[in-house]
Amino acid sequence: MAAPPLLTLQDVALTFGGTPLINRADLTISPGERTCLVGRNGSGKSTLMKIAAGLVEPDKGRLFVQPGTTIRYLAQEPDFSGFSTTLDFVEAGLPPGESAHRARYLLESLGMTGAEDPKQLSGGEGRRAALAQALAPEPDVLLLDEPTNHLDLPAIEWLEAELRGTRAAMVLISHDRRFLSALSRATIWLDRGETRRIEQGFSNFEAWRDAFFEEEERDQHKLDRKIAAEEHWLRYGVTARRKRNVRRLGNLHELRQNRRDVRRPVGSVSMNASEAESSGSLVVEARDISKAYGDRTIVDGLSLRVMRGDRLGIVGANGAGKSTLINLLMGRLAPDSGQVVLGTNLMPVVLDQARATLEPGMTVTEVLTGGRGDSVTVNGQSRHVIGYLKDFLFTPEQARTPVSVLSGGERNRLLIARALAQPANLLVLDEPTNDLDLETLDLLQEMLGDYQGTLILVSHDRDFLDRVAGSVLVSEGSGRWVEYAGGYSDMLVQRGQGVEARTVAPTKKEPRERTAPAAQPAGKPKLGFKDQHELKTLPARIAKLEAAIAQLKAILADADLYARDPARFDKATAMLAQAETELSQAEDRWLELEMLQAG
Repeated sequence: MAAPPLLTLQDVALTFGGTPLINRADLTISPGERTCLVGRNGSGKSTLMKIAAGLVEPDKGRLFVQPGTTIRYLAQEPDFSGFSTTLDFVEAGLPPGESAHRARYLLESLGMTGAEDPKQLSGGEGRRAALAQALAPEPDVLLLDEPTNHLDLPAIEWLEAELRGTRAAMVLISHDRRFLSALSRATIWLDRGETRRIEQGFSNFEAWRDAFFEEEERDQHKLDRKIAAEEHWLRYGVTARRKRNVRRLGNLHELRQNRRDVRRPVGSVSMNASEAESSGSLVVEARDISKAYGDRTIVDGLSLRVMRGDRLGIVGANGAGKSTLINLLMGRLAPDSGQVVLGTNLMPVVLDQARATLEPGMTVTEVLTGGRGDSVTVNGQSRHVIGYLKDFLFTPEQARTPVSVLSGGERNRLLIARALAQPANLLVLDEPTNDLDLETLDLLQEMLGDYQGTLILVSHDRDFLDRVAGSVLVSEGSGRWVEYAGGYSDMLVQRGQGVEARTVAPTKKEPRERTAPAAQPAGKPKLGFKDQHELKTLPARIAKLEAAIAQLKAILADADLYARDPARFDKATAMLAQAETELSQAEDRWLELEMLQAG
């Protein structure tokens, strides 16, 4: 017999400002269930989650929670008042008498020490602390709204593993396809105010949704044909049989009402990038560049070529120096050593991750027009700003809305709209996927696929990197960056592992008793610590290089690659030569150290 649900929402409805946001929504969460909640931006997903958490009161409907059930909701804007450190904040979420060990473990896993002052946290750090507090008590139900926002790749992959091992039932909202596919076992679709559910994870959702829309469109066509037939009768088929005519006329009015009541999907985003004249063949060349701040090395001896039409993804842990690297490559920051050469006729447009370029007091129209009139030029053609805004799902009423009242997703769409309106042959996109819904991500991906210029992309979205990037530049730590052919999944195969987190200073621990080092056996040559470490790690590095070589050879085995994509062929060939050289050097070094160890 199945266990009773832990939480149930039945026939929930909510209206904002006279407009129904949620009409008829249901949500059932059973023990151990893994459910994703999907829908367009503005469809009410976050509101429905808050209703389930008891934070918002619906206009009608019923919320039932089994007595004794513990629920934790990931707050988008956590309240840190009254807490002196992030550890204090997370510990406050633990049950009485619970050890603080789990709070420390979660904070350190998310890249924090626990000693941070909550008043000084960035938005991303605040989200990490809130996530640690939600996970700390190991509740019965976890309600997680965009838990991967502001997390880097190591933290996202850690969070996946942590959630996979938890006993809690979960409801997830996320724009990260791979995250949803890895964790969900059921899907709830909130569409035009109503919920539909399938007992399958997100990986099966999109095909099911498309089939639903096709069936709905067929039903609408049938209804349209029936209305047309009745209207034809009304015009030409009226007879003296008044009673029957009145009934048919009533039926026609009912059909028309049904047609008006058909719930139409909300508008779709239309994206087209304004393209400038082509740049030269060489876009950016870095020649053995290095950059450091004090004792911290950001880039160490990087040589890189970005050619016209390349799609370069840049990945690394938070703090690895991705933004610094972009500034170096764009010529905004001078390297300590080496040289950056920019190609000819470059017209770059940079999409700023921090959204710092949006003035809160400006209106949506002013952001696009610069405060000059009501038109915007896109691909050399003048368009009224309201028509252009509709392409990005903004209503005419929002044209005069201040930026300060826009949601995160709306701000990101506005930045993308502004960036795509500017003529460019080089797009630099820093975390463009934050806060976007899945359909908008699809359209952004299609636009980038059709874009004829060059793309440099910083992203923590693994699926988006696989779909868009032609090569991936990865931070290997200590300022070393290595380029891999293909997307994120190709990089994993070649590298043998994902992106590693930057180390965090550990929380203060009790001092341990020191013991004297063991004496070295007489007659044995002594390897230094550095040599011992190198000897221990070389076999893994050799295996990674062998895997990378095999992957590159598989790519080059494509007989049509050179004709189809000569730039990728040249890049893969150069990377293969480099990998084979590094493998030979690593094998020689391993043999040398083994001989020294043997004495």
